[in-house]
Amino acid sequence: MEIRPAYFISDAHLGVNPRGSIADREEILVRFFRKMVGNASHLFLVGDLFEFWYEYRHYVARGHMPLFRVLGDLADSGTEVHYLMGNHDFALGDFFPNELGVQVHRTYVAKNIQGHDIYLMHGDGVAKADSGYRAARKLIDAKWARALFRKIHPDLGMDIACFVGRNSRKAGQNREIDIQAYLDAAAERMRNAHCDICVHGHHHIPGVWNNSEGKVVSPGQWLFQLHYAKMEDGEISVFQWEK
Repeated sequence: MEIRPAYFISDAHLGVNPRGSIADREEILVRFFRKMVGNASHLFLVGDLFEFWYEYRHYVARGHMPLFRVLGDLADSGTEVHYLMGNHDFALGDFFPNELGVQVHRTYVAKNIQGHDIYLMHGDGVAKADSGYRAARKLIDAKWARALFRKIHPDLGMDIACFVGRNSRKAGQNREIDIQAYLDAAAERMRNAHCDICVHGHHHIPGVWNNSEGKVVSPGQWLFQLHYAKMEDGEISVFQWEK
């Protein structure tokens, strides 16, 4: 029996085009996903697929319809599609599971993927230095805060979110990334969940590292460069899509 490959992608931040980003990356991503239909066992969206996502009862971002269609087609073809919430798209509701067949998680353990147990998370807030972010995240993710935001018109809400995201990206663009902090955080979670691989995004740096529990993988980004990770024949590697 042929074992189909599993794919991992993170940090596409669809919906905005900051200076230097690949403007047509959503179209490329849809074509990439279309090639997976019938040819992938799993697709893991490891957070921040969108620059901003917030679900209203009667509203969905219409500019992403080709993406929604291909994700639904992937799920219908038998590919398990899993979406890990990121710090830009933490307000996911029931649209993806109910309408597209895409499973949504904060963290997830994928059991026996080509002989490996994989711990998946976006990676925001895991570093010890992110204590301030963790406190802010609890505030904006509170039920009352979500209820208040829902009262804002969707167009205005998107404008506000993109303004905040644009300025936070500028503020953090020169921040040094402590890879060891992510490796240590991953090791703790892998140990507790009995996993030998951890896949996370958030810091946008593609790579495969070793820690005390196994391998830590970052698919990189689909924003300024087109990175993804692929597991095939039990081996996981990071690639760059060539336009």
